[in-house]
Amino acid sequence: DDMVETLRVVTPSGTVQNRRLPGSGAGPDPDRYFIGSEGTLGIITEAWMKLQGRVAFRANASIAFDTFYGGAEAIRQITQAGLYPANCRYLDEQDARFYGAGDGKHSMLMLGFESADHSVDAWLERAVEICQDHGGKVQSKAGSKDNALESSRSGAQGNWRDQFRYLPRLMHTRAAMGIVSFTFETAYTWDKFEAVDTEILKRMRQAQKDIMGGGVVCRRFSFLYPDGPAPYYSVVAPSTLDRSLEDYQALSDVASDAISELGATITHHHAVGRSFRPWFDKEVDPIVRNMMAAAKNEVDPNWIMNPGLLLDRPAHFKIVG
Repeated sequence: DDMVETLRVVTPSGTVQNRRLPGSGAGPDPDRYFIGSEGTLGIITEAWMKLQGRVAFRANASIAFDTFYGGAEAIRQITQAGLYPANCRYLDEQDARFYGAGDGKHSMLMLGFESADHSVDAWLERAVEICQDHGGKVQSKAGSKDNALESSRSGAQGNWRDQFRYLPRLMHTRAAMGIVSFTFETAYTWDKFEAVDTEILKRMRQAQKDIMGGGVVCRRFSFLYPDGPAPYYSVVAPSTLDRSLEDYQALSDVASDAISELGATITHHHAVGRSFRPWFDKEVDPIVRNMMAAAKNEVDPNWIMNPGLLLDRPAHFKIVG
């Protein structure tokens, strides 16, 4: 969203063309509203995007932690220190082993800084200091004089990248074998992190045991904010071809219920769609939903744009024509 300067959107009621501005305090931002509407308001036909200069300076490191929560505390401090790493991907012990980035006994942080303008070695050094203050052990480190780009293509970082690219094919293979394999993601504030994460893992592992006899749940950080992480959970469990869809839905419902009940968001970046609509309805205040319905009714009076997503037409809204 931050990279969008302005949009042109075609709606059933007409075309919306917003001004190109670096920022504006003239009311709510209409561009963000359209971006988050999942196609229920109109079709984005043009977008002015903010570009970044081609990266000229890189620095990166791989850092191991004895415990996931110990490393998470280091990452919290990094996000709140104004360092803004380009990559701050943190894998728990099982996720690191799965991707070939760790030994299965340590959580792994893959940290990277980039700039088109200046050396970023000092930023990396400070981030590494923070990690070491929280028990982190540096596995590899490369600055602007060490060809950091090449170093990121080997070791923990290179293994992770290669396995991540292969993952879509692996998920198809698992599905053909009757293995349930899926991910879910959320976001919440740092003060809730350990308690919420612990409860999500507890519920998912119990559900796997009760429904399918066992399985694996692991997690990583892919997106981070100064006020909280957006954890990404991976689930793998044995099933059969004739039961895999039913088992998937049962596990997904347990995850969604946990997220909703614990005060996290039902989705950080995957979108609501139809799968998470029931939990979206619980998350968003009824007054806000009414505001959204009124906006949709203005630009889409016949409610033809992606019907069933985000909102249902209130009974008192009349179809035009």
